[in-house]
Parts: sequence; C-alpha cells; structure tokens
Amino acid sequence: MPDVKFNRFYRYAELTRILKLYAKEFPNLIRVESIGKSHEGRDVWLVTATNFRSGEDLDKPAFWVDGNIHASEVTASAAALYLIHSLMTRYKKDEAITRSLDTRAFYIVPRVNPDGAEWALADKPKIIRSSTRAYPYDEDALDGIISEDVDGDKRILQMRIPDPNGAWKSHAGDPRLMVRRDPIETGGKYYRILPEGLLKKYDGVTIQVRNPKQGLDLNRNFPAGWKPEADQSGAGEYPTSEPEARNLVQFISRHKNITGTMSFHTMSGVLLRPYDDRSDDEFPTDDLWTYQKIGDKGTEITGYPNISVYHDFRYHPKQTIAGGFDTWTYDHIGVFSWTIEFWSPQRQAGIEKYKFIDWYREHPIEEDMKLLKWNDEVLKGRGYVNWYKHKHPQLGEVELGGWDFMNMWTNPPLEFLEKEISLFPDWVVWHALISPKLDLYETSVTALGVDTFRIRLTVENTGWLPTYVTKKALEKKLTRGVIMEITLPKGGMLQSGREREELGELEGRAYKPVMVDEMEESTSDRVKFEWVVKAKKGSKVKLTARHDRAGIVKAEVILK
Repeated sequence: MPDVKFNRFYRYAELTRILKLYAKEFPNLIRVESIGKSHEGRDVWLVTATNFRSGEDLDKPAFWVDGNIHASEVTASAAALYLIHSLMTRYKKDEAITRSLDTRAFYIVPRVNPDGAEWALADKPKIIRSSTRAYPYDEDALDGIISEDVDGDKRILQMRIPDPNGAWKSHAGDPRLMVRRDPIETGGKYYRILPEGLLKKYDGVTIQVRNPKQGLDLNRNFPAGWKPEADQSGAGEYPTSEPEARNLVQFISRHKNITGTMSFHTMSGVLLRPYDDRSDDEFPTDDLWTYQKIGDKGTEITGYPNISVYHDFRYHPKQTIAGGFDTWTYDHIGVFSWTIEFWSPQRQAGIEKYKFIDWYREHPIEEDMKLLKWNDEVLKGRGYVNWYKHKHPQLGEVELGGWDFMNMWTNPPLEFLEKEISLFPDWVVWHALISPKLDLYETSVTALGVDTFRIRLTVENTGWLPTYVTKKALEKKLTRGVIMEITLPKGGMLQSGREREELGELEGRAYKPVMVDEMEESTSDRVKFEWVVKAKKGSKVKLTARHDRAGIVKAEVILK
C-alpha cells in the first residue's frame, strides 16, 4: 500500500510515483495512463478504477472526477487522491464502494494542470491562475510589481507602506487588521497595501501592480458558451486551444459511458451546478429538479450548500462565466456535472450566513475579527502573519504580513486537509451509483417447429437515472437507444428480426413524482426483443444488449 499522507501536498514526481504504486498494489482495480501532455510536456495522468474482473471500464457506466485545473488549488488534487485511496482501501469493506467498483467505473484525473501546480508548490512559489503559458502576450512587463516571495520564507504575503494618501489604516481594536479609512477621514496614519514582490524600473513615485503574464484560465477554455479575450479574459485563442482542456474534451467525448462529472476546486465550501452563463429558466424542468435532488444529497453528505453558479456565484452582477467545464459537460455531453469548491475559512470562524463571492467586496468588520480570533486560537497565528519589518531593495523599509492566502484561504491549513476532503468520497460514489444500469430481466426460447425457434431477450434499467441520463441529452439526441444483437451458431439463419436492432431509451426512477398514481407502474424501464431463428436443436446462441451509458448485458441460450 502506498504510504500516502493527507496532511501534505505532493509535487508532480511524487504524485506520479504514488499513482503507479496504487496500480501495482491493486492491478485488478486500478489502471494508470496518460491522456496527453501539459504545456510544459508533463503527462496528465488518468486513473481508471473499476473491478476489471467483473468487466472492462468501457462496458460499464462511468463517473468522471478531476482536480487542480487551477494552479494553486492543490487541495483539489489531494481530494482526488483521497478518493482513489478510499476506493482501494474500502473495497470489500464498504457495500456502496464495493458495488460501485463491481458495476461502475471511475475516471479520475488528480492534476489536470501539473505545470501550474509545480509553480505553486515550488520552494519559491509563483502563484498564477492556471497554465504556465504566456497569454495573451509573451512580453514581460517593463515596469511595476508582480507578486513573489521577496524574503525567502516560501510565502507570498502583503506589503504595507505608510502613505498619507493610502486607503487603509489599522483597526482600533486590533492594529494587525487593515481596514478602509472613512471617505472623508484625515489626520491619521494611513497605508498603501501592495502584494509582496519586487519592482521593475521604479521611479520613486508611481507603482503599477501587474498581473503575471501567464493570464490563461483553463476553466474558460471549454467549448460551451466560449467567449474571446475581449469578452472574457483568460479564455484562450479558441475553445480547447490549451492542451490541458483539450485532453479532457477528447477523452470525455470519446468515452460515451460517462454519466456524470465532478471537478474539484477551491475555495468557498460549496457545491456548484450549471448553468454558469444563463438562468435556471433555460433548463429542461426535469433536469433542474433532478439537479436539485442530487445537490440536496450532496449537502446531506458533505454539509456544503448546493447552489447555481449563475444565480449565486457570479464574480460581478453584470458578468457571467463562459467556457466552463461543468456547463460544457452538461450542455454538450448531457450529463449532470458539478464543480466542488473546497474549504471555507469563514465557516471555520463561525460565519455561517454569507454571500460567497459578494463577501469579498463587502462584509461587516466583526467577521474579520472572528477570522482573526480563529487564526489566533486555532491556527496559533499561522494564518494571519503579524506585520514585520523588511528592507525592500526598491522601497526601503516596509512591513510584510497579513493573510497567508495560499496556505489559509486558497487551501486549508494542512491539519484541516484530510477532514475537509474526506467528506466527498461517499457523495461521489452515490452519484456514480445513480447512473443508469442495464441488467438482464429474462431470456426465453420457444420451439416453433423443426429447428425453428423464437428467442426473446428482455433487459431493464435498474439505475435511478434513465439511460439517456438528462433531458438535455434527449433533446440534443446525444445517445442511442438500447442496442440488441444476436450471434447465430454456424449454419443458423434469421427468419425474423435483424442481427442488430436499435430500440428506445429506458426510463429510470428519477422522474417520478412523490405521489403515486395509476400510471406509475408502467414498465418504461424495460424492453424486449424477439428473433425467429432456424438452427439445429442444441445449438448455442449469444445475445447482447448494450447502451453507451448503461453498460452491457451478455447472455447465452441453448435451442431446445
């Protein structure tokens, strides 16, 4: 068993080694392969988890999980690794996990963006949004300041500089905390707050804060609703222009057995569902209701609230997110997809009712005090660094301090990591198990005369979701119905029926109302087909039923 610790983050080489050790330790449950390269040429590893003795992954409904598309959100890759660990160590001990591996498959990419994560986890970290590729321009900034670790303590904090025209002052109740000065206030000691970093071509007066030249956001590079740079920054030159996004699109598009997805991110402690770019009014009604049911189960298991991105998680009231993975997999692939934002410092500090994104624009000062109290009492002062003097090469004496965002906000402090990510394997497994599942109902053979037989094959969908999964998939004709096939013995002939027949979709139990009425016991979850075969008595006939999203059923009958 790999010696994996969930109180640390792993760099690429070590993560690769761990994944390959899992495959070596559990060869019947785990396979590891590369689904493509990153911008810098690293393999992007995919773990396929299923009981291969009960069938290949492509013959089973599958569930997709990925993490760490954003560079510094390394909690996401830890959560994906924890899911793999849970599946392996709880197999044959936990009924739901055992059933899921026996009857379903999981496709797990722990680190979609290995390049960006390497930068974030380096001894001298560099924090960017996503890819390490320069975008939209290749030039370095000629002047200004870019965030970096200037004093070599492996943290990127803030700098405060006394400035009579600064917008910030120390809070009267706790001088560590920086608060906005009143609009007409004068006569106090004020500060200008800058990111920790070095300046280029400082003229002694003006300072421009520059964003890193690596301006891509890989989670804006997916096909659904994609917008160019002028309309949404970081989106890339065209949909899937970036290899990291293209790796996912190609794999998922080619694996028709995927029935749902989850993408792991940080932070906010919330379960996000599409749409990102349009109102809930645009949903097929049954899909919206089903999304809400799945989300409520996620809330029950994890404690995280489930919300709409468009209605509850916008960065600005007049802006929408486009080109996101979850909207692409719902709208173009037709499966229920989620974005998980791990970790909420606010909730840890006892702040329960807050508006996720709006909180960063405006919130009561009392909530900052709660966070500082939590930092002092629980983190022993590690999350909020008391201001200390530092001799800056361009600015002279400044003070460094404030929140350690990478290690307290973007990611949980390491002692909180396992507790936070351990909330999710059960919901992932539950979500996988609600997928459609094709099972054998019956086979029969009836003799009609000398060497002539009627063969019947009946299958049913035993999953909660219908075979097509979403009404959006049905609307866009993204799936085929159940395919039934017959393989005749040597010399056999079909008298009626064809070797391959495409039948309809099968319903599940998802779209039933709470009240039972006379229509509720219909067998819309079941389908049968009959062939008339001329062949020798005692011959064996092979029957197959399959559906891209519901798996495969194989049967054999003897003519008698």
